[in-house]
Amino acid sequence: MPTPFINTPAPLAALAQGWAGRDWLAIDTEFVRVDTYHARLCLIQVGDGTDSVCVDPLAIKDLKPLLDVLAQPRITKVLHSASQDYEIFVQLTGAAPAPLFDSQIAATLLGYGDQIGYAGLIEKLCGVTLDKSLSRTDWARRPLSEAELAYAAADVKYLAEIYPRLREELVASGRLAWLEEDCARLCDPLRYRTAPEEAWQRLKGLARLPAREQQVAAALTAWRETEAQARNRPRKWILDDEPVYRLAERKPQTLAQLEALQVLPPKTLERHGERLLALVAQGLAAPAEVLATDEQLSPEQKARLKALQARLADIATGLKLPPTFIAPRADMLALLLEGDRGQVPLLQGWRRRVAGEELLKL
Repeated sequence: MPTPFINTPAPLAALAQGWAGRDWLAIDTEFVRVDTYHARLCLIQVGDGTDSVCVDPLAIKDLKPLLDVLAQPRITKVLHSASQDYEIFVQLTGAAPAPLFDSQIAATLLGYGDQIGYAGLIEKLCGVTLDKSLSRTDWARRPLSEAELAYAAADVKYLAEIYPRLREELVASGRLAWLEEDCARLCDPLRYRTAPEEAWQRLKGLARLPAREQQVAAALTAWRETEAQARNRPRKWILDDEPVYRLAERKPQTLAQLEALQVLPPKTLERHGERLLALVAQGLAAPAEVLATDEQLSPEQKARLKALQARLADIATGLKLPPTFIAPRADMLALLLEGDRGQVPLLQGWRRRVAGEELLKL
């Protein structure tokens, strides 16, 4: 039977009316992000345990009937590795649909694999090998073939099939509340927004620059982020990382000096040269505060970190969880350097109860 493809408003409104009465819905999206800052939503798949349909957001400009259903707090939204999908929903509505059940987190909590992919999880639980040959489909192209639509719909068909089993196993293991806590964190819209003034955090190797040069780089990346968002273009189309570093290091003050660096395309130099010089000056005038530092631990701190990691490994083994799922290295460093003041998941909720409290005592 052909995969239902919803590309007009009336059928979507009728389906949404039925979905509004469900306790949960399986959701997935297909998108492209080639020449834009924001992902371009191309398909929304919805499964209710009976039917799996594909909704065409390129043809239906008003998705309100569906988005209203997803906003209902009574309906659990079931997704696998939800972050990229939720970035899109936050872009559309300003909010992340809650409550969420992320099957990838559930799989980790139940011992099916750390950050296991959707296809791997379906093979483990259903014995079905999904055809991934269409994974590189251009989802913005129309018309989509029946094979492509069936491939997309399978993502929610099997998600709807495994959800009840995963939930039952979490209840039996006493870990459903753990999943709910982690999923609630994913429903914070601030996770999916980059404030321009914080864009410097995306730079790799910023710590190698002196404080004043870091401030110049921060001014440049804040402007780049603002431009990229406003023009909906990739950051590196506005200004690549290499010119950011070169301008911060060389600190040009004239257009001639800027051109002599030979790091900017002619059009960028012509269009933004004066603005870039002003940003360099802005950074130089800012207080010379260090933004990023290299991790430099004393021998005593290194020894304590090693002891903390060893104890975490023991705890994780007892819980049958990956140590990095309980606490990635950044969380362990926060505990080491800041103690109970660290604002990290390891010192919150279920992670604090099963590991954080004990690690704080070491």
